Order: sequence, then structure tokens, then C-alpha cells
Amino acid sequence: MSLSVWDLALYAGALFVLFLTPGPVWLALMARAVSGGFQAAWPLAVGVAIGDLVWPLVAIGGMSWLASSLGEVMLVLRWGAGLMFVIMGILVIRSAGQKVTENRALTRPGAWAGFVAGVAVIMGNPKAILFYMGLLPGFFDLGGLSWIDVVAIISLSFAVPLLGNLAMAALVHSLRVVLASPQAMRRLNLTSGGLLIGVGMLLPFT
Repeated sequence: MSLSVWDLALYAGALFVLFLTPGPVWLALMARAVSGGFQAAWPLAVGVAIGDLVWPLVAIGGMSWLASSLGEVMLVLRWGAGLMFVIMGILVIRSAGQKVTENRALTRPGAWAGFVAGVAVIMGNPKAILFYMGLLPGFFDLGGLSWIDVVAIISLSFAVPLLGNLAMAALVHSLRVVLASPQAMRRLNLTSGGLLIGVGMLLPFT
């Protein structure tokens, strides 16, 4: 194994910061936790974690080299992702008064529905795509990794988001009565929408 404990700790910290950044996963997780509690939200968290295994594998497989070698590609990705975040924020603010249970795509009952929603939301998450495809090569020399290094990287990529999302699901579950009120949901959506817009405006310059 060529990676040190410090290398992996830095990567785990970056994954935690990625988790803390508002995005589509947050919105999806809160929607299911508010509508159905922790029982409805944990399959989505598992689906997100499974999806998180794909991007580092793709990056290690060589796609990150292509993206990092073509500055124009990364520039377009950053601006495109920023625009997507701004649009998502505007849409969240516009529907701030909508009940979370009205979003049938995210709140459909059943563990399988939650799992599929989790995989779908992470596979289309521009924040995750940019992180793994653009920043992962900055942490590790992808060309010199052993199979043990790869296992360690994808294990962290799976475990950190999973634990974070499960903790968030448990927190939202404990507050679901409060969050389910129209006034609280409106404030939450306005705040989330503003954060999404802020992330979208900062992303192209980071």
C-alpha cells in the first residue's frame, strides 16, 4: 500500500466537506425523511453510497486524466455545474410553500424506491462529478495506485457519505414534526435554495 494514513485522512476530510455542501442529495434525503421518517430515508442513503462507488472508479480508470489535461473541459464542467446549482436553487425557492410529500418522485414508499432514488440523485449530481473527476487526481497519483490503495479509496468514498447521510436522516426524523409544518418547510426551502444559488455562483471560481 503506497498511501499513508495522512493521505487517507485528508481525503476523508474532503469527502466530509463534500457531504456538508448543500446539493441534490440533501434535498432528496430531507424529502424522504420528512415524509416517511428514518425508515424511508435510509435506503436512499445506501443508494447514494453505492453510487458514490462509481465515480472514484471511473476517475481511477483514466477519465480524470482526460478531464485534467483539457482545461477547457473542466471550465465547461464548472460553469455547467454552477448553472445547474443556481437553477435548482431558484426552483426550490419558487416551490418554497410546496409540501415535501407532494414530490412523488422522491417520496414514493418502499425501500427499493428509496434506493433507486438515491442512486439516481448521486449519478446526476454535478457536485460529486466535479469532485471525483476533477479533484481526486489532486489527492493521489492515480497511475501509481495498487489494488489495496484503490480498495481504501473506494471504501472511504462509500463510508463517509453513508455515515453522514444516515446521521442527517436520523436528525431530520427526530425533527420531522417541526419540519413538516408549512412555515418551517417554507423557511427550510428558502434557506436551501439560497445556499444552492450561493454554491452555484462560487463553484466556477473554485
